[in-house]
Amino acid sequence: LAAFRVTPQPGVPPEEAGAAVAAESSTGTWTTVWTDGLTSLDRYKGRCYHIEPVPGEEDQFIAYVAYPLDLFEEGSVTNMFTSIVGNVFGFKALRALRLEDLRIPVAYTKTFQG
Repeated sequence: LAAFRVTPQPGVPPEEAGAAVAAESSTGTWTTVWTDGLTSLDRYKGRCYHIEPVPGEEDQFIAYVAYPLDLFEEGSVTNMFTSIVGNVFGFKALRALRLEDLRIPVAYTKTFQG
């Protein structure tokens, strides 16, 4: 589970920006990829399940995104962070984006060696 502080570009609704963060930080891409036809991406999509305004901050909100464990390689912190924060920060629909909180399920932490 990830909590992102999101400032969308003018005219972009919070729901659209939250959904875009969830998609871009999991299975979304700006280009057609030939492997898209090989598997159902729906199983691996991040989902924005809640949006709330940031108190005292106009045009900012927190988007809560849940990711399926199957999206991440077992035992790889690098893979997990690359998936969640790798490409999403340059997304043009957003004026600003910051990862505020990350909660890693116990089931995933058990896949680590150390």
